[in-house]
Amino acid sequence: QVQLVESGGGLVQDGGSLRLSCAASGRTFSLLAMDWFRQAPGQEREFVAAITTSGGRTYYADSVRGRFTISRDNAKNTVSLQMNSLKPEDTAVYYCAALRAGYSEVLVRNRNAMNYWGKGTLVTVSS
Repeated sequence: QVQLVESGGGLVQDGGSLRLSCAASGRTFSLLAMDWFRQAPGQEREFVAAITTSGGRTYYADSVRGRFTISRDNAKNTVSLQMNSLKPEDTAVYYCAALRAGYSEVLVRNRNAMNYWGKGTLVTVSS
């Protein structure tokens, strides 16, 4: 079993930056493909960013590409999301999610494929 705990959310002004972190329990972190999703009030949970088990490849939703950066540290069992140039439409609860990928360098964007989820951290961007 893997537990994921997000941190780093908060209130920021339009154009500001935040860095989210997700800490994973267990000894198999390097075999997990990691994603960030978000869910705004009244909307479905949507894909934000993905990173492969090694961290060698990343993928982003069009809405955040060029502003957000996903990274991971397999030695520390953490994945991060650096968010720059934030906009009010980025306001949402952000979730860390993991897929048991083994040694596959897979990028996953489908929320239904994820095996583990954190409880989320709220990001609010004021205009």
